[in-house]
This record gives sequence, structure tokens and C-alpha cells, in this order.
Amino acid sequence: MNTPTQTKPKTKYLNPYVGGVLLGLVLIAANFVSGRGLGASGAVKSAVVATVETVAPQHAAEKNYYSDYTESHDDKPLKAWLVFQMLGVIVGAFLSGVLFKRLKLKVEHSPKITSKKRIILAVIGGILFGFGSQLGRGCTSGSALSGMAVLSLGGFISMAFIFGTAFALAYFFRKNWI
Repeated sequence: MNTPTQTKPKTKYLNPYVGGVLLGLVLIAANFVSGRGLGASGAVKSAVVATVETVAPQHAAEKNYYSDYTESHDDKPLKAWLVFQMLGVIVGAFLSGVLFKRLKLKVEHSPKITSKKRIILAVIGGILFGFGSQLGRGCTSGSALSGMAVLSLGGFISMAFIFGTAFALAYFFRKNWI
């Protein structure tokens, strides 16, 4: 007896061109409403500064890195606008996952690697990206997208190097994802 082959229903995602236009509109709205572009690395920096000030206040007071940042944010780094932006991103992603039934606790990876290796590589990549965003004075959102939106030469250079480096290194790391 032949049984019909059951196919897994295809997950429906937003068209990438529509997503790009929506991202551009969000960037325009952010510039219009707050006078600033988008960014994420500043929120992490705010959290790190607040943590160090809580755990080791003497150390934070002695180091210019922390004290300069605290002074520029009215002594309340967790009230920086980027912190609220990132909270909105996290809540929005969670709600999107719940509404479209894509919220699952699982590690997606290639069959060629284990979940543990995927997590380790993701953590290493996140640390390197965070370090690079501090050296480059912003993440892809802040430096490249927001920079390009205001026609900054630095934004265009950042975007070219971000994608150029990704294309150059993709060949060597692809086996971990394909």
C-alpha cells in the first residue's frame, strides 16, 4: 500500500526586499524621532559599565573608560537610549517568535557539527564581533547602516569591509554551517 509522502510545511518568512525597506523606514523614523540612528553595541557597553560600577565601584571610578562613559550618561548608563532600543529588539523578536509559532528552544546547526561546537563558535564570534565593534566605534547597525543613511564616508567604508571580510572568510568557515 502506497502512502503519500508527508512534507514538512515550509516556514513562511518576510520577503527580504520588503524587510530591507522596512529596516530603512525604521532607520528614518529613529533619526526623525530621536535624532540618532540605530545601534546595538552601545547597549552592551552600558550594561558592562553598570555591572562594573556595581561590582567594583572603586575600579570603575579610577578608570577613564568607565568614568567618561558614566559622566556622558548622567551617572545612569542603563538609562541610555540604546539599552531601551535593545530591550525593544529582544521583546519584539520574542513576540514575533510566539505569534508566528517559531519560538523553539533548539540549536540550529549543520549535521556536520554538534550543538556544543555551534554554541562555542557562536560565543567566540560574538566576542570577536563585540571587540571589533569597540575598535570600529560601532556595530554594523550603528557604524554601517546609520552611517550610510547620513551619507557618511565612514559608513560606506565600514559596510564594504564588513561584507568584504565576510565574503573572504566564508569559504573557510562554511563547513560549520552547510
